[in-house]
Amino acid sequence: MSALIFSSRWLQLPLYLGLIVAQGVYVFLFVKELWHLIHDAASLNEQGIMLIVLGLIDVVMISNLLVMVIVGGYETFVSRLNLEGHPDQPEWLSHVNASVLKVKLAMAIIGISSIHLLKSFIEAGQLGLPLCTVDLLAAKALCTKATAQGVMWQTIIHIVFILSAIGIAWTDKLMTGNASKREHAGH
Repeated sequence: MSALIFSSRWLQLPLYLGLIVAQGVYVFLFVKELWHLIHDAASLNEQGIMLIVLGLIDVVMISNLLVMVIVGGYETFVSRLNLEGHPDQPEWLSHVNASVLKVKLAMAIIGISSIHLLKSFIEAGQLGLPLCTVDLLAAKALCTKATAQGVMWQTIIHIVFILSAIGIAWTDKLMTGNASKREHAGH
């Protein structure tokens, strides 16, 4: 029975393979947005270029998050990757565990949230303009996708992400501190 339970960890393999497919979709999205930036660079203003570049950074950060989940999760919960001595082994992989992975993921989510919040702050300069509709976009009229309430909620959610990450890191520190105290007391 214990062998069956232990083997059940392999049920996660299709999940990690699915995340690899999702990362492929993000590569496609990155190339599409990069092409848009290059193709329309002459007609874009500085704000438009900045928003596209922030979108590219967002895609890269989400892709980095996917790599951490795929590689770190597989290594932690499914099977060792046996990369010792491999020149491309990520530095963080040598000391990854569920706790470290949670803190890294929380920090990545804060980074992604920061990019979205920055994009909203840039668009907030257009507050007061009418909300964009299909007709306004087709007419190339000045409009906004941002609302004051939307920016406020994004800011609140971002602060919650930060507080959650601090809570996760603090809990991890308490747990590792207590574990090392127990280890020292046993010696």
